[in-house]
Amino acid sequence: MALIGKIRKNSLLLILSIGLALAAFILMDMFSGQKSIFGQTQMTVGNIAGKKIDINEFNRLEKIRYQNSDNYYNNRNSLWNYLIEKTLIEQEADALGLGVSSEEVMELQFGNNLSPIIQQRWANPQTRQVDRNQLNQIKTALENGELGKDPNLGPYWREQEFEIIKERLQAKLNTMVSKAMYTPKWMVEQAYLDQNQKVNFAYVKIPFDDIDDAVELSDSDYQSYLTDNAALYKQDEETRRLDYVVFDIKPSKADSVSYRAGIADLVNDFKTAEDDSLFVGNNNGTIDEVYFSKKTLSPAIADTLFDVPVGTVYGPYLDGGAYRAVKLLDRKVIPDSVRSRHILINAATQPEYARAYQTIDSLKTLFESGKHSFDSLAIKFSQGPSASKGGDLGFNPPNAMVKPFNDVTFYKAEGDKVYPVITNFGVHLVQVTGRKFINKELGVKVAYISEPIIPSDETQKNVYDEVLTFTGENRTLESLGKSVDARSDLSIVTSAALKKNDFIVGDLGSGQSSRDMVKWAFSPNTSVGDVSPEIFTFQAQGQFYANKYVVTGLRSIQAAGLPAVANIKNELEPLVRNLKKAGLVKAKVSGKDLNGIAGMYGTKVDTVNGASFASPFAQGLGNEPKVISSSFSMDLNQMSEPIVGSSGVYVVKLTNKTTPPPISNVPELRKRTSLQAQGQVRGNLIQAMKKNATIKDFRSNFY
Repeated sequence: MALIGKIRKNSLLLILSIGLALAAFILMDMFSGQKSIFGQTQMTVGNIAGKKIDINEFNRLEKIRYQNSDNYYNNRNSLWNYLIEKTLIEQEADALGLGVSSEEVMELQFGNNLSPIIQQRWANPQTRQVDRNQLNQIKTALENGELGKDPNLGPYWREQEFEIIKERLQAKLNTMVSKAMYTPKWMVEQAYLDQNQKVNFAYVKIPFDDIDDAVELSDSDYQSYLTDNAALYKQDEETRRLDYVVFDIKPSKADSVSYRAGIADLVNDFKTAEDDSLFVGNNNGTIDEVYFSKKTLSPAIADTLFDVPVGTVYGPYLDGGAYRAVKLLDRKVIPDSVRSRHILINAATQPEYARAYQTIDSLKTLFESGKHSFDSLAIKFSQGPSASKGGDLGFNPPNAMVKPFNDVTFYKAEGDKVYPVITNFGVHLVQVTGRKFINKELGVKVAYISEPIIPSDETQKNVYDEVLTFTGENRTLESLGKSVDARSDLSIVTSAALKKNDFIVGDLGSGQSSRDMVKWAFSPNTSVGDVSPEIFTFQAQGQFYANKYVVTGLRSIQAAGLPAVANIKNELEPLVRNLKKAGLVKAKVSGKDLNGIAGMYGTKVDTVNGASFASPFAQGLGNEPKVISSSFSMDLNQMSEPIVGSSGVYVVKLTNKTTPPPISNVPELRKRTSLQAQGQVRGNLIQAMKKNATIKDFRSNFY
């Protein structure tokens, strides 16, 4: 009762509390649900010129376009750029009344005027010609309504149609702009002058390293340089830089001893194994059809294997970061070249390979029956370029063909037998028709078992515990720097400027861990000077163990626009210093001729003859556009002020300037000049469209 009385006395407060709670709930729903009151869908991965891109649609397209690729981040970047171009081109084409008819689409896919996309994706890798048989099969399936039933090819072909339409619309836009371009007479004359007026000049080059390094750089020097070169450093979006420390995880001595013992324990079983292929398959080993010459074997075993009996097992031995044991399976003289012929049935997909193998197996039976010759079967059935010659490929040295083909012809084929061979081109029926033995070099066939020397789980855990303690003791970049300075085995690396969708951090490479570092850097909870509480784990390429742990902190945040000097001071320092050095040279060489300057710096006077304004390169001088362009603004026998070039400071004296004869054919030169400009339309037009469009990228909210 007492409690009820208290509630009654404070009823107003209770009502206000309930009201505030309800308001908070409603506001949370308004701002954080599938849609906010501002109309921004939480499922929107981007907005391109007013068109929203849904995350589910984005993921669907990624799955269709990159079915067999695990290069996720590059794929998503490519897809995002494609969607930007597609959207902008479609909007511009719609405004201009451009389109691609259904008849034109069919022509671009199956007709005589194939789209570049079809020409690239559906060409035979061997002949580099479009596989018309395959296209005709797809066309038939499309017309019969069967293509959509294929869960992979159906959606892929549909999306490819959109790509073809986008490419065609873009080509039409490029053509419109190209045809509208006109080169006025003054521009033609200037282009002619730039290409044909020549200058000769003498010069002295003073390498930067030969100039006194005792120059003091002030903040105003940096700022002045940055202002003068603003176009080079201005950036369109915010960037951040990370400082990071790498802890390498290396195998311990105990790890090495353990792996060697593991191989040693298998040696006796390896000697007596009845099925070498099965044994090496069960013990992390390899076996190859190749017969290796002494020069192609590891020096650790090359001499041994040519002196011991067949069947010998040698090891354990250390080779390339692994303990190995090798078994000598055979030894024989290998040919220097082999003549072969084949029947090829092209294949690209799994069903096609299955059908091609059935065809080759039937042809093998026909040949072995003795009723059909190999060359007649090749002429009739082979889809390779050698079909008209009965499949004959002539003599070829080792490794001239793809490995499966090479291995059969050089090391497996016997007598006149024929062999089915599967390669990336399709399925072959192969026969060897000749061998040449000139050097009579011995080769050995071997099988290996091996244990890579990698950090054990215990070693990885010990290093992780060390890094965990290190991270706990250093929660700021200042503290991190002091701890690293106190250790000789560690160093701090500063990343390049990172954007919010980047997935590569310095020499750490690409991947999920690098992406996670970038996401942490751009988190709203991360401030400059913070050290991440997370330890980032990196795996060895293609392996399943950690080879480094990384501790990182946020070094700087740079808003879009011209960066602050402090954020790129290290990058500017050598450039600003070289500029200061040029000032020192100017003071020292005042009033001296080229010989005097050369003597002062222990260098020589060189010459350039026939330099043109249109080329930044000159024989002997190298790529020095500032030096060459400066010479064209000088009078005869005039000496230049010191010029800051790419590799040193230059002083130039103009010795000759020729005047080219008048233009004899303005229309022809106008045509050539226009063609050069028109050739840049394809790349420049789409970039200009992107620059003028409003594009909002929200991918970092999802990936």
